[in-house]
Amino acid sequence: MSLTIGMIGLGRMGGNMSRRLARGGVSVIAWDRASGARQAVEAEPGVRVTPTLEALVTELPAPRVIWLMLPAGAPTEETLQQLAGLLAAGDIVVDGANAMYRDSQRHAEELAGRGLRFVDAGVSGGVWGLVNGYGLMVGGDEDAVHVIEPALRVLAPSPDRGWVHCGPAGAGHFAKMVHNGIEYGLMQAYAEGFAMLRAKSELELDVAKIAEAWRDGTVIRSWLLDLTAELLAEDSGLATIAPFVAESGEGRWAAAESIELGVPTPVMTTALMERFASQGRADFTNRLLARMRQAFGGHAVRKG
Repeated sequence: MSLTIGMIGLGRMGGNMSRRLARGGVSVIAWDRASGARQAVEAEPGVRVTPTLEALVTELPAPRVIWLMLPAGAPTEETLQQLAGLLAAGDIVVDGANAMYRDSQRHAEELAGRGLRFVDAGVSGGVWGLVNGYGLMVGGDEDAVHVIEPALRVLAPSPDRGWVHCGPAGAGHFAKMVHNGIEYGLMQAYAEGFAMLRAKSELELDVAKIAEAWRDGTVIRSWLLDLTAELLAEDSGLATIAPFVAESGEGRWAAAESIELGVPTPVMTTALMERFASQGRADFTNRLLARMRQAFGGHAVRKG
């Protein structure tokens, strides 16, 4: 089954996904608001770049399939509103960026009112997806998912592995939210473990060699450990890296959802709190703790 995808959003992830689709035999018509992003992919064989959103819609064969890779919030909302006025009944819109699953449920309902079909696709793989393939968690109507299946098979690590139709609209982004919560916990555990190894200075542990050894045969081996071992081999001290860990929002959504469901997620939630602390959000808390300790026990405080 031949398929043409209209890709909107040609940042690092969207651009690489466009390249992988084209190299896998899926035709891509692409657009991005930024001219630089358009120029970055227009030389890729199999990718045709249009100057406007309207031109992209016009050039796509019916039923159109449009795949969005835009930031959650206003960029996605505004583009969906524009598309709703340009598309025809039976066309399919896929949101492949990180999004709150409740927003995806709402988008599916709103677009259905115009005869449009909506698929939410949680995408994992980061900068390595172009080479290794992407993990895909898809939600939406079975018929709509069937239409985009050729693209899923090309984007995934292999045609029959690494992608799953999770359920109705919202299911894909819900699964991706939980995936990212697990990711937060795994990263935190690895980071804490290697910090302990490094802190035991009297044993003169070679942290990079231990990380490398753990990659084979151990129960904690993983792709994330592979990446960590490579990073430590390059620079085991990380002295030039600021201790600031950003968070994209998915961890917050997972923590809030766990409270609503009454499902205890202490590892995920603590990992999120550690990221907040790294951003300086614990500074006032720690200053106040120091003053409390001084007030009741006369303990000295450091001036900063």
